[in-house]
Amino acid sequence: MSSTLAKDDVQAIDQLREVYTRLTKELGKIIVGQEQVIEQLIICLFARGHALLMGVPGLAKTLLISRLAETMSLSFSRIQFTPDLMPMDITGTDILQELPGGKRAFEFARGPVFANIVLADEINRAPAKTQAAMLEAMQEHRVTVAGRTYNLDAPFFVLATQNPIEQEGTYPLPEAQLDRFMFMIGVDYPSRAEEIAIARSTTGMSLPKLDHVLHGEEVIAFQDLVRRVPVPDHLYEFAVDLARKTRPGSNESPAWLKPLVSWGAGPRAAQCLILGAKTRAALQGSYAVRMEDIAAVADPVLRHRVMTTFTAESEGVTSRELTKRLVEELSKAA
Repeated sequence: MSSTLAKDDVQAIDQLREVYTRLTKELGKIIVGQEQVIEQLIICLFARGHALLMGVPGLAKTLLISRLAETMSLSFSRIQFTPDLMPMDITGTDILQELPGGKRAFEFARGPVFANIVLADEINRAPAKTQAAMLEAMQEHRVTVAGRTYNLDAPFFVLATQNPIEQEGTYPLPEAQLDRFMFMIGVDYPSRAEEIAIARSTTGMSLPKLDHVLHGEEVIAFQDLVRRVPVPDHLYEFAVDLARKTRPGSNESPAWLKPLVSWGAGPRAAQCLILGAKTRAALQGSYAVRMEDIAAVADPVLRHRVMTTFTAESEGVTSRELTKRLVEELSKAA
């Protein structure tokens, strides 16, 4: 890969930075605060990744995603996952239709997964077979129904949510399926000032309509652009070393980590660190990846890929704290 960008790509990155500024400004008309959540969602979208949102109900997750789709002129669908949801409820199914002349034929009726941005609300409420159908669509960008394959239109971005406080009657995603999500994004409560602004802005007149900032073809072009952002060799090494140090069975992991982690991040983590850093750099208007770009995406990339032990849980140590410490130690040694 070239260590510098072509002139056209430099101009395109300048354009992407302007688009990102306009996107955040438009979303700011509706969403109060949550700047980091918005940044991480947009990083995932332009990196062709999928995101898993963790947050209690009522934090405007659905509103944010639907309005993000509105600013990009993309189709949006919301799937409420329930214990009785079947795979065909997501992918679609064949329906018997009556044709002119009295003949009948099966016609495929597309399910809600056929959209550019799909919100899979409370994905852990559906059984494993339905989760697998959703994850197959995420991975392959196509669905198979009755032996026939249907491609999903690009861009295709899935945002799944999990409710962290209500676990009764849920089917938690296994680690292998969690690994399919590029980011796990935490949505926290707003500050007092933000909550006052929310109460004021949402109890008056109807919410404003947002301007269209870009179209689907432009999203795809920017997705191609961010993959051309150059990465210095030492940052490839940094990303790989960071992922490898999370593995307790490795000789490369620090001694303090071994009793706290039961399972570390796989090779996909390093790929997501690099792609996330490339996208963040481009959104910031940088023409190459910097150390701070990898550090900024380390938390959402690793928090669901580093499984803590009972010892860590009993001591109140989270995977986020472990990731932060690893990044700090590795940055000092670099």
